[in-house]
Amino acid sequence: MIKPIELVIFDCDGVLVDSERIAARVQVRLGAEFGWPLTEEEVVDRFIGCSGPSIREQITERLGAPAAARWWERFEELHRVEVDAGLTAVDGLPEALAAITLPTCVASSGSHEKMRHTLGRTGLYERFAGRIHSASEVARGKPAPDLFLLAARRMGVDPAACAVVEDSRPGVLAARAAGMRAFGYAGGLTRAEQLEGPGTVVFDDMRLLPGLLAGATAGS
Repeated sequence: MIKPIELVIFDCDGVLVDSERIAARVQVRLGAEFGWPLTEEEVVDRFIGCSGPSIREQITERLGAPAAARWWERFEELHRVEVDAGLTAVDGLPEALAAITLPTCVASSGSHEKMRHTLGRTGLYERFAGRIHSASEVARGKPAPDLFLLAARRMGVDPAACAVVEDSRPGVLAARAAGMRAFGYAGGLTRAEQLEGPGTVVFDDMRLLPGLLAGATAGS
């Protein structure tokens, strides 16, 4: 028997805050500057949902360590400027959070410092403070299940009773690997077909999430 949902684990970038568009735009710009031309689609396929070290490793393999270090320094600088200039919560997210009564937490590939910045800029940090988990705390980032398993353990919930809300392919793969139900948000940059798979509900409007969670719990 499928367990009722007891915990909703939110990814951060692209799920809570609309920062993936900013990140993709900055990465395309830097690719042009550093001699590795990338389209937005290529950035989504290569980088979205991955941890910083994983992204830097890809850049190092392509351009070498010195260039990768400069690239990442520039990325953090430009990303911060654009976040400060106009980062917003994901469309429909405030309404969704207001309607969700289940316990929630955050588990992201981003660092704690980055999440304090992005969640802080959108007024969401205090809502999740004390329940925020970063890939910097585990040995393997997404698509490995380590981060989501860490979040479940810290929250005291069986992984089988967890639902993960993700917007990237590495994220939904990590949720499945952790034995959790995945809800793939296709209202951002990642195409719906990249999120589809076993144990995964794909949706494109964050306002639909409370009903989807309630339906999954009722159907358990």
